[in-house]
Amino acid sequence: MRREIPLILTGIVGITFFVQFFVPHSPMRELSETFSDWYSIISAFAIWLGGLNLMKISFEKVYKKDKDWFFAVTTIVSFFLILIVGLFFSGGRQYLEQGSGYDWLYRNIYSPLSATMFALLAFFVASASYRAFRARNAQATVLLLAAFIVMAGRTPFGDWITVFLPEGWRLSNLSNVIMNYFNVAGQRAIMIGIALGIVSTSLRIILGIERSHLGGE
Repeated sequence: MRREIPLILTGIVGITFFVQFFVPHSPMRELSETFSDWYSIISAFAIWLGGLNLMKISFEKVYKKDKDWFFAVTTIVSFFLILIVGLFFSGGRQYLEQGSGYDWLYRNIYSPLSATMFALLAFFVASASYRAFRARNAQATVLLLAAFIVMAGRTPFGDWITVFLPEGWRLSNLSNVIMNYFNVAGQRAIMIGIALGIVSTSLRIILGIERSHLGGE
């Protein structure tokens, strides 16, 4: 029953949402709203469960002095700091107001750290681009040329080196053509593939064919 009950609940909820999308009338509408409320409640408990699990893992790393355990100490201190300040020193529901303790921590610590992390990602992107854009064959050469046109066309340097060409052949215009036509076409194909994959996976889960989320094969 530990497997059958979750499969039955998943099937009922999935079929209800599916039918309600095409038949938005009673009783499917009420059932869908009820299931949505339960989803929000369970998600709130899942957030706390995830936080407690993070603390458990971090405390174990500190206790066992695992590799890079001092990062776990930082995680623990940061978790309790933002939790205590947000709950007890930020005026309840007013924690997002400018000037509160939570707002100060968010603007002066969290936001700069986030910006630093994304800035570091630029170096990884540059490294991956170097490996991907090497002209080893015809397809890689086309990708390399498109990347050069897009990157150069987004800077004043691109227009400066093509200033002698007609307006339509300057790198800035070619960059817009690639982004607005070729790139959008590729994105739509990828999104269609993702949508088909989501539909097929959802049907497998609703029908009980896919059981990996229950710990099975």
